[in-house]
Amino acid sequence: MSGVRLLVGTRKGAFVLNSDGSRRAWSIEGPHFAGWEIYHLKGSPSDPDRIYASQSSSWFGQVVHRSDDGGKSWQTVGNDFSYAGETGTHQWFDGTPHPWEFARVWHFEPSLDDPDTVYAGVEDAAIFRSTDGGVSWTELAGLRGNDTGPRWQPGAGGMAVHTVILDPSHPDRMFVAISAAGVFRSDDAGESWRPMNKGLRSEFMPEAEAEVGHCVHRIAQHPTRPDTLFMQKHWDVMRSDDAGASWYEVSGDLPSDFGFPIDVHAHEPDTVYVVPITSDSVHFPPDGRLRVYRSRSGGGEWEPLAEGLPRANCYTNVLRDAMDVDHLDPCGVYFGTTGGEVYGSADGGDHWSAIVEHLPAVLSVEVQDVA
Repeated sequence: MSGVRLLVGTRKGAFVLNSDGSRRAWSIEGPHFAGWEIYHLKGSPSDPDRIYASQSSSWFGQVVHRSDDGGKSWQTVGNDFSYAGETGTHQWFDGTPHPWEFARVWHFEPSLDDPDTVYAGVEDAAIFRSTDGGVSWTELAGLRGNDTGPRWQPGAGGMAVHTVILDPSHPDRMFVAISAAGVFRSDDAGESWRPMNKGLRSEFMPEAEAEVGHCVHRIAQHPTRPDTLFMQKHWDVMRSDDAGASWYEVSGDLPSDFGFPIDVHAHEPDTVYVVPITSDSVHFPPDGRLRVYRSRSGGGEWEPLAEGLPRANCYTNVLRDAMDVDHLDPCGVYFGTTGGEVYGSADGGDHWSAIVEHLPAVLSVEVQDVA
């Protein structure tokens, strides 16, 4: 029977949760790197033993770790994220020029077919690639060098490439999302990039429908329908059916269209999950009730999923990388909260239970399918 591994990054360490295909009982390993912020862990889809971890601290800066045995042991690999060429400037919050400065890795995205090739989305917004298992890193400078780059500016949490999507149907096509710049697409394996933000509207910007500057929180794609993308934006849930060339709103009857994560069911490309929070200034669920919302129609019509979740006095948040799905049948859905809980559903969201509680604040939850 196939199994599931959950890779959980928290403010104070990393945890590895394992279960068999029944997903009824879980073993909990960790904390690895106890006391240190583990911003993101991501497993290789082509090697069930390979995991990459991003450790970030004000003391030691960025540290990249790699496991080759499913998280049992770790080695520190390469940490040189040097911007290519002249760095130049981007905009600061007030619109004044600010130099590009590397802060940390927000997101790892391993290659779909080579465990030694992995992409890193970083702050300040750039994308790097390693072809030797994270030992050395090279910037794909075409993204930051896009002619719109000098107009990018940070969102409240910084200016970062926080989402990287490798298109399984078009090997040279990639998508990234940047807060606060928007969505960009490459059709030549990361050499050049184009903004993909037509249809986005952000009232906080001087020009609400500008080419760049939108605070995109997360984008998701189903591998069998690569031209359809879903987006959780800073306000608005959006959809594109032309590989990002244009977007339209599918927030529908959500109680709030502000949130951070968005994901797609493993076997149903029209089934989408979001976790609304109250607003951009009130980062907890509406009415203090934790609910995942599911649309079976690709957006527009949403149903609350609350069985097994806190129904009152819940004031936690779910961050952009803290939700994922497995590929078993029925599909499992998982998310972690800033209150330190990891919840799972083995039936597509109909019923939930806490897999683990009382962890440090959860920053990321990623699924790795294991044999």
